[in-house]
Amino acid sequence: MSQRFDMFAAGLHYDDLPEEALWTLRRSFLDTMGVAAVGSTTELSDIARRVAPLIFGAGGAGHSQMLMDGRAVSPVGAAMAGAFTVDSIDAHDGTTPCKGHAGSAIFPALIAMAQASAPQISGRRFAEVLATAYELSYRAGLAQHATCADYHTSGAWTAVGVAAAGVKLLGGTAEQIRQAAGIGEYHGPRSQMMRCIDHPTMVRDGVGWGAPSGVTAAYLAMEGFTGAPALTCEGEDAAAFWADLGSGWRLVDHTHYKAYPCCRWAHPSLDSVKEMMRHHNLSHTQIERVEIRTFHYATRLAGHEPANQDEFAYAIAFPVAAMIVRGKVGIEELCAAALRDPDILRVSRTIELIDDPEMTRISTDKRWAQVTLVLNDGRRIQDAARTPRGDADMPLSDAEIRAKFHDLADPVLGAERAQEIAELALQFDGLDNAGFQRLLDLCCLPV
Repeated sequence: MSQRFDMFAAGLHYDDLPEEALWTLRRSFLDTMGVAAVGSTTELSDIARRVAPLIFGAGGAGHSQMLMDGRAVSPVGAAMAGAFTVDSIDAHDGTTPCKGHAGSAIFPALIAMAQASAPQISGRRFAEVLATAYELSYRAGLAQHATCADYHTSGAWTAVGVAAAGVKLLGGTAEQIRQAAGIGEYHGPRSQMMRCIDHPTMVRDGVGWGAPSGVTAAYLAMEGFTGAPALTCEGEDAAAFWADLGSGWRLVDHTHYKAYPCCRWAHPSLDSVKEMMRHHNLSHTQIERVEIRTFHYATRLAGHEPANQDEFAYAIAFPVAAMIVRGKVGIEELCAAALRDPDILRVSRTIELIDDPEMTRISTDKRWAQVTLVLNDGRRIQDAARTPRGDADMPLSDAEIRAKFHDLADPVLGAERAQEIAELALQFDGLDNAGFQRLLDLCCLPV
């Protein structure tokens, strides 16, 4: 039976969470912290963390430490800086039906609020709050995409989930949760995603302002500020997306993980060329050109000669070329030297992205692409159309998630600190107050 979203959020207890949901939250905790670690090395993150202490000093709400930084700011400031840090490397978890990402806003925002809360909370309590944020964010995102003409960034709908879950963390009532969701939705950044895809810059997926908007909304609602209704939660057109709340879990069904640090729209092509190059024992010197048939939005990623990490994140051609030349796409392929690699650039310039109406039609809950390699001896090697690994039907294994974390985090944090984060994150919901605080401290110590 359906529940009102505010009653669901207020009443959700740890024992209500299925094991699949807890498994997903543990994986997302580890995955997000790995991305935060390497994200802390980016110029984007450095700017955000320099600005946060200037404009978001700690106040009566308590202080929070910025992820991978250690400096104390307000919960709003830590949410802003942390969200930009995670979003600066496009490798965090996501949800294909919402065309976006939740963890990049949720983890920085709720970790910031948990640090500022008194008394300290347990991992069990944090799991309840995380699950609330994910489930409400996903459903609000589905409703927004179905009812709004423009394609808005993830910051628009994660602000709703963060706001509601933030009130839950602070011990608020169902009515305060309802008001917070309305405040978060109203003030959340309805930024145009395709603008950043057409013109890649540091604004990214909007979570850098969605996370602090949600945190602000939570504190406002706790003081009596009103903002309901949130139309993505209570609007008549949104009702279908909330009908099975309490019985179905979008958190479980819709969360995916990335094997590569770039837009997921490039991933089916990356999986395809990786397999074809190995199966046919090909060298990049044999590639004359590449044809990629995919859906309309993806063709706008292009990115044949990205000049920086932001342009790399929203590209298909260059990451695919890197896979053809190097057999991998990892953090090393984002560095300045790789962006100037003549072999990668040669292949990248040959790649043609073809806007395929059928791919566009079927790319709703999945993202489709079909790749053809044209060799310089005239042969055409065509792969079947495919969707990317990492979705619920083709999940990355626990071992792959853990290996990815260490690949990202170890060079930045050191193996010892990274190992302790991994061990604690994968059992965070079983940690007592002191153990969970230790995990948060590890995630916020300076790099």
